Amino acid sequence: MLVLSRADVEQVLQLDHLIDVVATAMVDLSCGRASMPPRGAAEVRDRHAMLAAMPAFLPSAGALTAKLVSLFPDNIDRPTHQAVIMCFDAQTGTPLAVMDGTYITAARTAAGSALATRLLARPNSAVATVIGTGVQARSHAQALARLDSFEVVQVAGRDRTKAAALADELVETGVWAKAVETIEDAVRSADVVCVATHADHPVVRREWLRPGTHVNSVGYNSIGEGEIDSATLRDAVVVVESRAAVLAPPPSGAVEVRRAIETGVITAAHIHAELGELITGHRQGRVDDTQLTFYKSVGVAVQDAAAAALVLEEARTRGVGVHVDM
Repeated sequence: MLVLSRADVEQVLQLDHLIDVVATAMVDLSCGRASMPPRGAAEVRDRHAMLAAMPAFLPSAGALTAKLVSLFPDNIDRPTHQAVIMCFDAQTGTPLAVMDGTYITAARTAAGSALATRLLARPNSAVATVIGTGVQARSHAQALARLDSFEVVQVAGRDRTKAAALADELVETGVWAKAVETIEDAVRSADVVCVATHADHPVVRREWLRPGTHVNSVGYNSIGEGEIDSATLRDAVVVVESRAAVLAPPPSGAVEVRRAIETGVITAAHIHAELGELITGHRQGRVDDTQLTFYKSVGVAVQDAAAAALVLEEARTRGVGVHVDM
C-alpha cells in the first residue's frame, strides 16, 4: 500500500487541474453515475464536533475512496478539519493507498467554489472578498487568484490582526491581497464574496450585497443560524453540490438552508440547481448582471474521490510516497 503524507500530497496535487476534475465529479453526481451514500457521523457533543465517514465511487476517475474527517470547530492550535483518505481498487476492492486528507479537503472545497464562481459570477468580476482567516479562507483566496478576471482579493474577519496577517501571507505567495477594516466594508465593495467561517450567526447580510454579487458559503455550523442570513437565500439564485446533501438532517446538511425552510423564508424547491446541472446545461445559471447568485457547499465525497485519484496518479508517476505491507 502507498502511504502519502501531507507534504507528499501538497507536492503532487495539481491545483490547476483540480477545478476540472471537480467539475467532472459534479456532473457524475448530478447525472446519477456516481455512488455516494449519505455522510454518517459520530458526534462528540460536548465539543460540538464530529467524526464523519464519506465513501464514494466515481466512475469518471475510476476512484473508489473513503474519507474519515474530524470536525472540531473549537480547535485553535490545529485545523478544525483533519482527515485521511483511503483509496481502493475499483475492480477488486484491494486497498491501494492511504493519504493525508486535510490538505485535499481544503483544496477541493476551494476548487468547488472557484468552479461555482466561474459558472455564476459576472464575467467582469474583479474584486473578490474572503471572509475568514483560517485554512479555508487561505485556500479560497489562492483558488480565486487562479481565475483570470480578479484583480485583488480582499480579506476580512472578526479579528483584524489575523486578517492582516493572512493578507500579508497571501502577498508573499504571489496573490495580490489586502486586508479590509470591517466585514461589511469588504462585502459592500466586492463582486464575489467567499464566506469560510464557523459562525453560528450571520456574518454577511443581504443589505450589504451589491446587485449582481456572487456569494460562496462553505462554513459549517450545526447549531444557530449559520454564516449567511435568510434574506440572502430568499433573494438569490441558489446552487448546491447536491440537493440531498444540503437538505440532509443534522449533523449533515446546511444549517442556513434548513433554518430558512423552517422559518418559511424559502422552500426546498427554491434550490435552483446543482453544479453538475449547470455544467451539462440542464439548468441555467445567471441570466443578467443584476442577479444575486449563491452557492452553498457542504462538502461531498465525490470531490474527495476526484482529488484523491489525481493525487494517486501523479504520485505513482513521480514515485512519491512510501510503500508498506499491511
